[in-house]
Amino acid sequence: MTTNPALVDSPTIEMDDVTKWFGQKVAVSNVTCSFGSGVTGLLGPNGAGKTTMLRMLTGLIRPSQGKIRVLGVWPRTSPKVYANVGLVPEEAAVYPSMTARSYIRYAATLAGVDDLDGATARAIETVALGDAADRKLAGYSKGMRQRAKVAAALVADPQILILDEPLNGTDPVQRLHLINLFRRLGDEGRTVVVSSHVLDEVERMSDRVIAIVDGRLAAAGDVAAIRRAMTDIPYRVRVDTDKPRVLAARLLEESLVHGVAVDDGTLHVETGDLAALGRRVPVVAREIDARITGFRPEDASLESVFRYLVGGR
Repeated sequence: MTTNPALVDSPTIEMDDVTKWFGQKVAVSNVTCSFGSGVTGLLGPNGAGKTTMLRMLTGLIRPSQGKIRVLGVWPRTSPKVYANVGLVPEEAAVYPSMTARSYIRYAATLAGVDDLDGATARAIETVALGDAADRKLAGYSKGMRQRAKVAAALVADPQILILDEPLNGTDPVQRLHLINLFRRLGDEGRTVVVSSHVLDEVERMSDRVIAIVDGRLAAAGDVAAIRRAMTDIPYRVRVDTDKPRVLAARLLEESLVHGVAVDDGTLHVETGDLAALGRRVPVVAREIDARITGFRPEDASLESVFRYLVGGR
């Protein structure tokens, strides 16, 4: 069993020391990681190298060095693997003169699906496009085009689904539907890789994160584990109490507390041991007869982890 959070035990996609450069620009640098069943969020700011990475995973471009295996093979030399891979690119990538139904059916034809009409109908239903399936894509909103692209990627029932910013342009209802769909596909045992720079989306979709910053692997694992690994950065905790200044003075006497700030009756406490602080605060509050009405980590979210990783970029 692997102990490296960038690697999984039964990978369907593997990257081994992969680098990609375009002339003098290095887009991806020495990345080693793997993906397996479930939803993995590929997180990074715009320009971090996420799209380049996904294009290499699908064989659209070659790595400059390193090895990539999808279901045990390199797609460019084993094209049969594409029958098990669905891709939703970030670009528009639709034919505006076609209806959504004909576009999705065309994708099924290219994938060699036997029951073209049945597979097309199921894919349309999966993304909830039934009412608009016979309208031309030229009249679709960006969010509806995204759903049509997802349907086209799913029409061959692939084992692997690779999504590059799939929620761009979707409204809140569409976004929720797609997030639930991606999670369900992951729960079914498929490999779903979702690239996004929107932190809330990644946190809602995925249990595991691969973070890319400046083309390099910056962190991997679940959000809580990544945050715990940042041992040089103290946790920030919000504590609400009816005696903020008294409690602040008392907490500063505790060795596990690195600092306390009082802001409009709320304490912002820094500590290196979140669990120990959670046990200690109620004890101290009882000693000074203070009432605690709130205790909440302020930086355990993906947004705060991402902010630490990019270092203010």
